Amino acid sequence: MTQVRILAAALAVGLLPVAASAQSMTPMRGEVRSFTDAFAVRVFPGNPYDKRIRVEVHVYDQDFRPVEATITPSVFLLAGQASRPVLVVVPFEGQTDRKVRICTESIPFPGEQTQIRAQICGKFFGHRRF
Repeated sequence: MTQVRILAAALAVGLLPVAASAQSMTPMRGEVRSFTDAFAVRVFPGNPYDKRIRVEVHVYDQDFRPVEATITPSVFLLAGQASRPVLVVVPFEGQTDRKVRICTESIPFPGEQTQIRAQICGKFFGHRRF
């Protein structure tokens, strides 16, 4: 039984760096009140890897349909171990409340061995106040 616990502990410790080095974005949730016809969210995509990655930021509705939003910048290169601010402005489109998902996608470089396209999304709620 002791050998099983030691093996399980060793396996867990061995997997820690893999689990900890996932693409990130902060914050992952937010609620914004706005007096205009749009609301703004600032997110910070992060690159935990040592090599730079190409990042795209997209906005979707609750059902993952694309939403017309202003994203600055929407596509950029992110250095290893770095993060940067991205401003996302989402129109209410006549609604008083709007739920969206802001997603950060890392895009593999052509010719690289690893061709995994990673995506991480956060949920954001906009409330329009008159």
